[in-house]
Amino acid sequence: MVEPELGEHDYLRQIELLARDVVDAAYEEGWLSYEADPEDAGVVRRAVNELGRMLRHRHFGGDGCLPEERPLLHLGGAALITPDLGDNYRAGCARLGVAEREEGWALWHTWDDRARAHTMVTTAIETTRALLDGWARGEDVHPGQPRRAQVAAVVRGWVGPVTLSPSHATTIGLGGR
Repeated sequence: MVEPELGEHDYLRQIELLARDVVDAAYEEGWLSYEADPEDAGVVRRAVNELGRMLRHRHFGGDGCLPEERPLLHLGGAALITPDLGDNYRAGCARLGVAEREEGWALWHTWDDRARAHTMVTTAIETTRALLDGWARGEDVHPGQPRRAQVAAVVRGWVGPVTLSPSHATTIGLGGR
């Protein structure tokens, strides 16, 4: 069967994904450098290093990269639920045991120390938007642990909608190439 032609956006996305594969392979082989190229670097190494520098992690508030931020929390998935979901939002808030908020809620799907799934209901809306944006580009970014004041509830199991993190999607066999 002949695959349909890619539109411009899908074509550019495919090129970006392939570039990430090349950079990841160079990193795994131990020769990728984000610093200035070594003097003995050949044309291919210089090009791959430049790809790596261009594809670097995009930072956002709460990404755990700054020393004063909290340790990273590995997520299996995340989602936002907002009032624009109407009755589904009200039902979701009731199921999660939280009050409705004008801003909505961020749902972080994670595990406890016994590997049991939990949904953490947080106020970290902007951090979650940045996570989801990164995941849509195939970046496996994770947030710093939220402060206690940001956590409204922790519910057993993964409740509500979920967008899987790239690493978890790969772990369960949905990562593709």
